[in-house]
Amino acid sequence: MARVFRFGDGISTDAIMPGRYNLTTDPDALAKACFIENRPDFHETVRTGDVIVAGNNFGCGSSREHAPLSIKASGVSAVVARSFARIFYRNAVNLGLPVIRCADLYDAVQDGDEVVVDIDQGTIVANGRTFQGEAPSAVARRISEAGSLVELIKNHGWAAIEEVV
Repeated sequence: MARVFRFGDGISTDAIMPGRYNLTTDPDALAKACFIENRPDFHETVRTGDVIVAGNNFGCGSSREHAPLSIKASGVSAVVARSFARIFYRNAVNLGLPVIRCADLYDAVQDGDEVVVDIDQGTIVANGRTFQGEAPSAVARRISEAGSLVELIKNHGWAAIEEVV
């Protein structure tokens, strides 16, 4: 079971990872700064496997990779949102952070609710109901399993991407 950290619409990459903390790629430092201004208690309360549930346009704003990297470094197992900003979505996939589009989950959960997420199927069980989200593609799952796009290519070559297309 994972706990829900619920965020609203239009959560920008600056709200996830303020620009002044983008001086490092150290995972521990990024985890400590994740949501530091938007939700200062996040670092102290998030546990490995927890899930972010958000409204529309999650990750809007700049194209920096630090935002999804900081979420992943925090131990979050997936981000489920009504919709994602395009660049955030691609960065998350490339960095191995599972992202699932699911329009109906947001209104059905609150902060702290427990959920079970099946990333491969795109399903989320919450409060006795099952929600069907958009399952990640085979390529996105392969990247996530490897840890990142860079790790997948480094360990298996470019053919690893083409094999699942």
